[in-house]
Amino acid sequence: MLNAVLGFFAVHPDVSLDVMQPNQSLNSLFSRVLEAADKTLQACQPDVVLVHGDTTTAAACALAAFHRGIAVGHVEAGLRTGDLQQPFPEELNRRLIDEVAGYLFAPTESAKVNLETDCAAGYIIVTGNTVIDSLAETAQRIKNSSALNDALASGFSFIQPDRQMVLVTGHRRENFGEGFEQICDALIEIAEKSNAQIVYPVHLNPAVRATVLSRLQGYDQIHLIEPVNYAEFVWLMMRSDLILTDSGGVQEEAPFLGKPVLVMRNVTERPEALTTGLVELVGTDAQRIAAAAMARLTSSKSCSVSEPMSPYGDGNAAQRIVDALLGRQVAEFKA
Repeated sequence: MLNAVLGFFAVHPDVSLDVMQPNQSLNSLFSRVLEAADKTLQACQPDVVLVHGDTTTAAACALAAFHRGIAVGHVEAGLRTGDLQQPFPEELNRRLIDEVAGYLFAPTESAKVNLETDCAAGYIIVTGNTVIDSLAETAQRIKNSSALNDALASGFSFIQPDRQMVLVTGHRRENFGEGFEQICDALIEIAEKSNAQIVYPVHLNPAVRATVLSRLQGYDQIHLIEPVNYAEFVWLMMRSDLILTDSGGVQEEAPFLGKPVLVMRNVTERPEALTTGLVELVGTDAQRIAAAAMARLTSSKSCSVSEPMSPYGDGNAAQRIVDALLGRQVAEFKA
């Protein structure tokens, strides 16, 4: 899944930690990343280690750098839900990284306030999020290249152009089991009550696939497909009328594209998204998800909006981060 993203942006890794194993636990993953990262840091002797987001990999690499006395820069610092169980384990990971980071690159002003409230010791600056940099570049490439657009569209020939399309993603650990069963029930209800076509790239995690594939196969309006690459996913978002997700990043990406999102979680670390009117927190209750989706799909107003709303960046986050690391004057991002 990662290789496709790296290839699209022509990024060529010098080192692969090669730590993935089937059905791995968080503890075994953390320990392998910590050890592998430590060996890499010893060999490379970097001045700064940049980690992005709140994954277990990011937390382990940040801790490895801290143990070696190497400065840590946290891209996407300061996000909080206030609940260590939601999202799990990401809420703890991001707090751990922020605690050891010397450079705290907050995506929004509220994230900066969270860091100041936590008394974070690092240098804090609002940069926007690099996810918007990537999205803006990719969307523009798709819009500017009919050949690229046609190539991407050809991979989804089953999508009927005259029907609404609902895009679904899901992978959160706190939704494993009953949560995903409820999400599947909601999708079935949407398929039965609307004319919308549902496109669901099913995550590779076995805990996700076992539930989704067993409950949703056989419905003509529900297209269960393999995970897509980054450009394909951006194309699907651009084509969609409504997005259902438990992802954090999609909450940032969809408003930039003017797309409405139902967030299938009980809490969000991205409260700015809710203020756009495009993002709605619906939890994992099947009836609530289905009702909210039907309300969006049958609204007299178009689901999407022509003017995108971007509280998470203007496409220049990476440049602000570079400038900050080089000690240059940086004008903070203002939504």
